[in-house]
Amino acid sequence: MEQAENRDTITAQPPEAPIEIHETVLTLRDQVVALLDDGGSFLLSLTQTWRLYQVAIIVALIGMSWAIGRIAEPKYADWVRSHEGWSKRRLRFAVHVRRRLPMIIFVVLAWAVTSMMRELTWPSRSYLIGVACTLATAWVFVGLATFIVENRVLRRTTKWGMWIYVTLYYLGLTDEMSQVFDNLAISMGDFRVSLLDIIRAVVITAALLAVARIFSRSSAEQIQKNEDISPSMQVLAVKFIQLLFYGAAFFIGLKAVQVDLTGLAVLSGAIGVGLGFGLQKVVSNLVSGVIILLDKSIKPGDVISLGETFGWIQQLGARYVSVVTRDGREYLIPNEDLITGQVVNWSHTNSFVRLDIFFGTAYSNDPHKVRRIAIEAATSVNRVLSFRPPVCHIVGFGDSSVDYILRFWIDDPTGGLTNIRGNVYLALWDAFKDAGIDIPFPQREVRVLKDVPEDLDLEQT
Repeated sequence: MEQAENRDTITAQPPEAPIEIHETVLTLRDQVVALLDDGGSFLLSLTQTWRLYQVAIIVALIGMSWAIGRIAEPKYADWVRSHEGWSKRRLRFAVHVRRRLPMIIFVVLAWAVTSMMRELTWPSRSYLIGVACTLATAWVFVGLATFIVENRVLRRTTKWGMWIYVTLYYLGLTDEMSQVFDNLAISMGDFRVSLLDIIRAVVITAALLAVARIFSRSSAEQIQKNEDISPSMQVLAVKFIQLLFYGAAFFIGLKAVQVDLTGLAVLSGAIGVGLGFGLQKVVSNLVSGVIILLDKSIKPGDVISLGETFGWIQQLGARYVSVVTRDGREYLIPNEDLITGQVVNWSHTNSFVRLDIFFGTAYSNDPHKVRRIAIEAATSVNRVLSFRPPVCHIVGFGDSSVDYILRFWIDDPTGGLTNIRGNVYLALWDAFKDAGIDIPFPQREVRVLKDVPEDLDLEQT
């Protein structure tokens, strides 16, 4: 019995050990959890403190960049003004750099501080500064890249759109914003268009049009430098290249956003009907412009007369021709008027122009001498051609003078016609004055009667 009781006692004692061990484990776990909580709170407090430090560093860098930029802007402007031979595009880029000079300085300082802090301390302590300088770098590149867009409204729209996109991209919010824009949609049967589709179409099409503009401009510059191509064919080639690039950019942009191009057939048919009825003059001017470029009847630089308009062609447009007169006025003449009306082209096949001036001398002067002096006087004028010598002929015997015509040639009608006539008239005046040749003019004699009879009826007289 005692042995049995001892066995019972022995077997009854072991269950007390696991209870004590369990309590000990619970106590250790609580201590570890408490220690971790305290450490986490400590690390969190340290992290929040370093975040405040980073915000303060960013604010200090912004202030330093603004101050340095204010000091450097005048010196940079003077340096740009010293390069007067720069092209217009390079000067525009320099202006864009000047406007963003404080931000560029901030980018340089922020990257320097970030690199130094990553070498001296943990990377997490410079995380906010790195994000700030990354965003600032992206904003600077976007601002400088948009200078290629010449239209002011389009440039600002593109710039702000790219700034918003790069900000969302570096903050990791592009997927969330894309989902929001995609949910804002209009659905009609199988047709569904969302705000995201519209933004994507506008961005892709605008980018392609910008690229097409760059390529078309560079191609136009190369064509205009080629002297083997006539001016009219240069204009035609430039218009064709522009139509090709812009048309390709438009249709590629529509295809990139998955727009069914077959649906444009109905639209093109409607446009054709509208052109046939409502835009006859516009289409007529467009076709007339193509005909003018093909038949080479007029080209930039030609001197033409159309009605009372006399000047030289400055530009051939798709709808009109720009004609600049000697007084600085610019007339936009529709292409249809140049096709259907009578146009005097003073330099169509060549630039030689013959001018005529009329004068008269007294009957007492020798006509042979007058003709010789007139020819010599016209030849002495600078613009009068010597290899096509002037000629002078008698054209009639007037009431008080012998009438002459003096004809001479010039090869630069763009220099003006009235001024060369005036110079020839002055040369004739000086030559006739030195030779004693008289230029008659009508004269009248008026006699005043002193003694008039009283019975004389003046009205009957």
